[in-house]
Amino acid sequence: MRLTYPPLKLLNRDISILAFNQRVLSLAQNPDYPLLERLRFVCIVSSNLDEFFEVRAAPHVDAMRDEQQQSEINVHSYQAISDVAHALVNKQYQIFNTELMPALANHGVHLVSHGDRTAEQRRWVAKYFESEVRPLLVPVALDPSHPFPLVANKALNFIVLLGGNDAFGRSNNIAIVKVPRVLPRLIKLPKNLSDKQQKFVSLSSVIRAHLSSLFTGREVINFSQFRVTRHSDLAVDEEDVKNLRTALRKGLVQRNFGDAVRLEVSHGCDEKLAKFLLQQFDLPEQSLYRVNGLVNLARLMQLADLAEGNDLKFKPFEPKISQQLVPNQSFFTQLKQQDILIHQPYESFESVIDFLREAVYDPDVLSIQQTIYRTGSDPRMLKLLQEAVRRGKEVMAVVELKARFDEEANINWAEDLESVGAQVVYGIVGLKTHAKMLLVMRREGSQLKHYGHVSTGNYNPRTARLYTDVSMLTSDIQITRDMEYLFRHIASQVKLPRMQKLLVAPFNLHRQMLAKIRSAELAAKAGKTATIILKMNALTDEALVVALVKAGRAGVEVDLILRGACILPVDAPGLDGRIRVRSIIGRLLEHSRIFYFKIDQVENMWLSSADWMNRNMMRRVEIAWPITDEKNRARILQECCQMSLDDNQDAWLLNQEGTYTLGAPKLTQSKAKAVAQEQTLSAQQLLLQKYAN
Repeated sequence: MRLTYPPLKLLNRDISILAFNQRVLSLAQNPDYPLLERLRFVCIVSSNLDEFFEVRAAPHVDAMRDEQQQSEINVHSYQAISDVAHALVNKQYQIFNTELMPALANHGVHLVSHGDRTAEQRRWVAKYFESEVRPLLVPVALDPSHPFPLVANKALNFIVLLGGNDAFGRSNNIAIVKVPRVLPRLIKLPKNLSDKQQKFVSLSSVIRAHLSSLFTGREVINFSQFRVTRHSDLAVDEEDVKNLRTALRKGLVQRNFGDAVRLEVSHGCDEKLAKFLLQQFDLPEQSLYRVNGLVNLARLMQLADLAEGNDLKFKPFEPKISQQLVPNQSFFTQLKQQDILIHQPYESFESVIDFLREAVYDPDVLSIQQTIYRTGSDPRMLKLLQEAVRRGKEVMAVVELKARFDEEANINWAEDLESVGAQVVYGIVGLKTHAKMLLVMRREGSQLKHYGHVSTGNYNPRTARLYTDVSMLTSDIQITRDMEYLFRHIASQVKLPRMQKLLVAPFNLHRQMLAKIRSAELAAKAGKTATIILKMNALTDEALVVALVKAGRAGVEVDLILRGACILPVDAPGLDGRIRVRSIIGRLLEHSRIFYFKIDQVENMWLSSADWMNRNMMRRVEIAWPITDEKNRARILQECCQMSLDDNQDAWLLNQEGTYTLGAPKLTQSKAKAVAQEQTLSAQQLLLQKYAN
């Protein structure tokens, strides 16, 4: 008899994103982590929340403002998200104020408020204010000729309530003070004023202490810091613009002044001033966040950077060269023998730069093609590509101008490459190019040989030390030929030939993953064993979620290792525990995407640039490539998947209530002895130790 189930009730994506940030914030309370690293996680949550509001909040704020009741996004959904966000922010400041700062003070690191400064410190701060700060402050008193100023996204400001009359006898009593972004948010006090400790003052406290001096002859009755977050998702109609780069440059200016979605004020902000600001920004009351401290904790990342003390920071680790690489031997020689995996950051991204460098300076290399999505501030790859052009090689860069919040950096890359004669293309209209590929063509005798690099992560040397990713150097004829066809397709828009090994979104990646899940489902129904293990950042594509649930109901064992958002409910009727979801949150950011299927003892594995989100499958150019070498597949399965499944320290489990709990999961027999000895297993820590040795 065929079982029927009620419609699948998916988890709320936005609540899931906020839950991820709750897990990140938990690291700020981890007593095993050094104090400044715990502070970093508080700052990371602030930065993540900024992006959440900039990208996800606008429809919810609109629904609240319009009192929307009927649509999927409505007053109630906004209230639910708002409740979670407010609780998260309150917890964040509670950890900062009552746990981290007192503990840092015990280690000689102080953020000194005006009330706690000595007379000598106050004199130094006053002198600093007069010389460095006051010249850049221009208070604006509000009146008919000075309306409320246009406040930029995430900029720090003060609102001031004044008593008395101005120079013309008028009683306009509200003023706005914009804090210039060029000023450092933290200032370190001189050693002779710090009693052999490390003492800092915040810029906001410096201005606050001298605010009255900006309004000579008037009384400062009340004041508050405030900061507004604006909708910042750039909307450019690619079909309707002649020059995407020019349109995006204009859009970057407008981004700072999009619709307001959140207002942060000091905890003690006067109620009238708070209501006045809400009216100015046309925000509902739920969008007001009263914070007990600095209104932008993300800027305190400077404290984690500036403060000193080996015991206050993680012990540095130095990534090792890939275990498969032979030092001082040509990449081209080695790649003729085998594919080379690089498990970042345990193994060094520098090998990728070295591969590019060898290609640039090799006279037999004729062409280099690379995708550029998020590269960071390290200029080495840019300079190498420019050098390749100067050496007469054909260089094509597919620069994704629409990489959110990296648009300006990518525009600069494009212009710098074009300035030396590289061919720069901007992908395909309506799609983001998110695939990570580097292709080298080399003349060897009478043949043109292809060498490639493909990766789950970006070509960014800085994040390559912080994110876990897997990349592969290869001379596989079919993979590199597929890469050549894909580069040609992106540049010329010609029809993409049938791929031999690569799966490519938006063409066949989604369809092939659905087909593979279906194969597992049919095998389970036929009484065969079927296992699926997926590791990625997010699972929000409804079709893939429904397919996984159907497979689970048929008897497929499914393990999902998802760092961030997940909309799949593990308590769906008929699953009976066959789908398990865990999130690994630790020192490093889990970023690799791995799709593993074992159906009736036949194994298939793909690595990919794509998460299982609708945008990745339908609105981006993404790739997934197969791992066919058994040793490489076994290594990835062990290091990236099985160790995460055995993790009982950093693993959060999604429960039947749709929330996450930190606790020991059900372990494999091989780890039972370790648990009996009360040992904890952290996949990241074990890998750091393994590669250190």
